[in-house]
Amino acid sequence: MRNHTATDSHQAIAAIQHPEPSIEDPGSGIESLSSDLDALQQALGHRFHNLRLLLRALTHPSYVNEHPEDESGDNQRLEFLGDAVLDFIAGAWVFRHYPEFAEGRMTRLRAALVRTGTLAQLARQVGIGGALRLGRGEEEAGGRERDANLCDAFEAVTGALYLDGGLAAAEAFFEPLIGPVAEATLAGEADWDAKSRFQEWSQAERGVTPRYRIVAETGPDHAKTFVAEVLLRKEVAGQGSGRSKQAAEQAAARAAWEAVVGRGAAAKEPLGDDEPLRREPPGDEQPADKVARR
Repeated sequence: MRNHTATDSHQAIAAIQHPEPSIEDPGSGIESLSSDLDALQQALGHRFHNLRLLLRALTHPSYVNEHPEDESGDNQRLEFLGDAVLDFIAGAWVFRHYPEFAEGRMTRLRAALVRTGTLAQLARQVGIGGALRLGRGEEEAGGRERDANLCDAFEAVTGALYLDGGLAAAEAFFEPLIGPVAEATLAGEADWDAKSRFQEWSQAERGVTPRYRIVAETGPDHAKTFVAEVLLRKEVAGQGSGRSKQAAEQAAARAAWEAVVGRGAAAKEPLGDDEPLRREPPGDEQPADKVARR
């Protein structure tokens, strides 16, 4: 899941410069798994020298919890490394392909290329989901199709590619995938996500930073729907729902953009008590975090 801190990224980038040795000896019965992973290796465009790296990248923590005898380990360390590798590759790719873009535009496009939903879709595209090793509970809860699991595995596989074949192997895998994503993103202006767009407008035009809060949750744990509201000071500017808190906040920001900006409310006037959108009941709200990079 793409929620690592800046310190985490700096540590992982250090690992990019000085990769550690192979995680495990490639021997001891791994040959029996080779045929099972042939199709995935073909899709990745890389045949692993140390197949245990790939096996570990595909191993969800729930599998290790239910199979303590398995020595592969889970994919969390590889996910950590792959997160930094993907950020670097995407940033370098955007820098090379869009020399006319200013820093802010490059940052938004890079964020769009490596956000959770994008990486989860790319994982489905190359067949990572079908190769995941999940615990029974996670499998039954729909974990094989869960965006967070697919994104984590995509990052972990990228980390494994880097350790097994260096940066060139990771670039050869990821760069062909992001070209079409970048084109579609720019065509639809999706690289400027709704929260970023609404925050930039509200700060420039109204002098206020939007606040977000979750007001409702429905459904079972594995298929929850969240409802979020975005507020300008104490006024509810928009409401939206989604399968994650982040998706609900994005939907709320889109609704606010359409309701407030779309109706021609872009005059540079501060939002005051005489401009009600929908009055929020009294209470304390926590400021939303700065717009997430994904």
